[in-house]
Amino acid sequence: MSTDQYHEPPGELSQSTRTFARMCASLSEEAEAIGWYEQRIAVEQDDVARAIMLDSLGEEYKHFCMELEFLMRAKPLWRETARGILFQDGDIVENGEAAEAAAGSD
Repeated sequence: MSTDQYHEPPGELSQSTRTFARMCASLSEEAEAIGWYEQRIAVEQDDVARAIMLDSLGEEYKHFCMELEFLMRAKPLWRETARGILFQDGDIVENGEAAEAAAGSD
């Protein structure tokens, strides 16, 4: 079993911490795959191949979102911070600063 995703000895980590680390790694892999598909789609000339890649990209979006939701359910502070940033109008950085300041202040 690979332990590249761990920064501490896996045997000393709880099952939930190991699961969280695996989901973080999966989220990173999905983000990387999204970037790859975006590049491939940008240069693909064959309409059928491009359509297949677009379909695959949609799957990567879905997987990324499911993994993100799992992680945010596991870490309520993450979810609370995200609520102040995601799907909000206005300046992203300003929203982020306000969300960070407000998170956990209840």
